Amino acid sequence: MKLSIERATLLRAVSQAQSVVERRNTIPILANVLIEAEGDTVSFRATDLDIEVVDRAPAQVERAGATTVSAVTLHEIVRKLPDGALVSLTEDGAAGRLTVQAGRSTFQLATLPREDFPVMTATEYNANFSCAAPVLRRLFDKSKFAISTEETRYYLNGVYFHVSEGENGPVLRAVATDGHRLARIDAPLPEGAQEMPGVIVPRKTVGELRKLLDDDEAQIAVSVSETKIRFATPEITLTSKVIDGTFPDYTRVIPMGNTRLMEVDASDFAKAVDRVATVSSERSRAVKMQLDEDRLVLSVNAPDAGNAEEELAVAYGDEKLEIGFNAKYLLEIASQVDRENAVFLFSSPAEPTLMREGSDTSAIYVVMPMRV
Repeated sequence: MKLSIERATLLRAVSQAQSVVERRNTIPILANVLIEAEGDTVSFRATDLDIEVVDRAPAQVERAGATTVSAVTLHEIVRKLPDGALVSLTEDGAAGRLTVQAGRSTFQLATLPREDFPVMTATEYNANFSCAAPVLRRLFDKSKFAISTEETRYYLNGVYFHVSEGENGPVLRAVATDGHRLARIDAPLPEGAQEMPGVIVPRKTVGELRKLLDDDEAQIAVSVSETKIRFATPEITLTSKVIDGTFPDYTRVIPMGNTRLMEVDASDFAKAVDRVATVSSERSRAVKMQLDEDRLVLSVNAPDAGNAEEELAVAYGDEKLEIGFNAKYLLEIASQVDRENAVFLFSSPAEPTLMREGSDTSAIYVVMPMRV
């Protein structure tokens, strides 16, 4: 194998591949990226056995071939090469080496045979559809903060991606919860997605997917089966196993009878919560909200550190209410709001609170209160 490729193109391709590779590997080949050159294209494939990413890039291929080399080492070398450099990759199969050359720099890296590299088995997908990158980005960005990090509840360690019934018909929905807060985000159902099985997309996959969604013009080809999900652009294909478990019935925890409505400027609210939480003890980070007519008082009382209080003007016309929340949860939910105003719907100090963005119900959040 022998090829030449621009440094910027190579860096982008190798970056995506090396981020999938686990830093600690008991299987040496999993630390490597599989480089395959043919025609006028080179592809870089990496896997951790649960996720596989293939990144294709244009290159001048003098001699077709394939080999595997340390993903992290190759990425570090390319990252440190000067901008605009033309990089040549030459494999010497007999010596088990890949030579990386750019200008006056030459590196020789150990290789492992391509035959040892595990390639994810092909799957028949139940549903294939196309979705605009901004739509997928909104679904996953707004829900991922609520993914559980508790390994024992593995079925909550991802985003539940499925078709559901919205207010005006079927929708594509992303839901995440850790038992303390919940995010439910809806988008119009793309053509071809009707037969999609509901799947739990793992946390790591959600993070890797985000790198495909930066281009607002991009259309992402999505394929879903009971065991795998695939996202593809012309350059990158990301295939992942889904979490083998049943997502709980989240509809039961979304309150329907919350009638005490408070409307507040989302940015002002987030900043005020952040300020008063400065004195709270890290363990509980409890913030008390005291609501009266058109007035909200946020307060924190930390016996060891002191206390803090801040008043905000809000739209509220119901009876007085005192309720406490974990400051971190409030901040994370408030930071999801793209519109100017956040609407909170309360029931009682012990019942879950609902939040949405203005009158938009396509993104709703539920947060459990704390005793304060």
